[in-house]
Amino acid sequence: MLFFPAAALCCLCSALAAMTTQLIQDDLTLTRKVDGRVYFSCEGTEHCDGNYVYWYQNRDTETFTAIADIDKSNGVIDKERYNHPQKDDFSAVYKSSWKLQILNVRPDHSATYYCSCRRLIPTVRNDPCSLNKNLQMSNSVSYRKREADGEYRRYWIFGSGTKLFVTDKPVVKPVVRVYPAASRAHLEGRSSLLCLASAMFPPLVQFSWKKRKENGPLEELPPAEGEQLELRELGRTASILLIHQQENSKYKYRCDVNHEWGSVKAHTEQEVSILPPSLPPAASVPSQYQVKLLCLMYTQLIVKSLVYCCGLSLLMILRNKGLSTNCTHAD
Repeated sequence: MLFFPAAALCCLCSALAAMTTQLIQDDLTLTRKVDGRVYFSCEGTEHCDGNYVYWYQNRDTETFTAIADIDKSNGVIDKERYNHPQKDDFSAVYKSSWKLQILNVRPDHSATYYCSCRRLIPTVRNDPCSLNKNLQMSNSVSYRKREADGEYRRYWIFGSGTKLFVTDKPVVKPVVRVYPAASRAHLEGRSSLLCLASAMFPPLVQFSWKKRKENGPLEELPPAEGEQLELRELGRTASILLIHQQENSKYKYRCDVNHEWGSVKAHTEQEVSILPPSLPPAASVPSQYQVKLLCLMYTQLIVKSLVYCCGLSLLMILRNKGLSTNCTHAD
């Protein structure tokens, strides 16, 4: 009775660990002149189940188009089965691992290039704890047979992509600055910082935040301690960091920007002190003079009301007397 939940949990953990795996494409952008050479890297392929790494091209206004697959064990590239219109321009080159290469770059090669491979996770009826042992195979026929038998389920993992710019423009280093983004009074005791990268080419960057407490070492900012939002405009990109941390703790934060030029650090570290949210101001107590003035005004209103009532009563009495006298003369 206890084996099934344990096996199911093991299977779930294995599946989640596998599905969080991602291929690594370190180059966010690559800039080349016409007739230059470029190759696209793809790391983390040791997590792939099988020998093949698949490459896709994505232009800004088009969908993904398959280019080729490369056998990571020997570099054999298969382009014919995908029939890409530029298939003759692509080849495989070995640079610590097998990579996709374009020998003579043209403007119509401008696009984002993604690598991909497949992973297999076991079905519930297969032994989940023997996943690593069972998946150490290189024969694709064995994969297909095991999938057909229902022992494993296939899914795909991708890299983050590398965008190729074909231009004569030089690569320009970004200018990086950090600012306080908003007042703590409007953020319920939290603080926010804004990191702005501008004046760079290519225009794509990646942000990372680090923190330092007093004279301590720089630390990576855990995701649980902050929320990040990126805003992109022509010629500049901003990252807003909303910081969650304990009250009365003081940190200095630094923004690093990853760009094709290299890693660029902000010149200054922004200090942030998290304070509890400010309380609304207490209701003011009126002074003795204000109380006396209020009583005087209230008394004046009462007196005016009495005078008005007395005057109105007098007029009514005189009017009634006048009517009575007229009636007596008439008789």
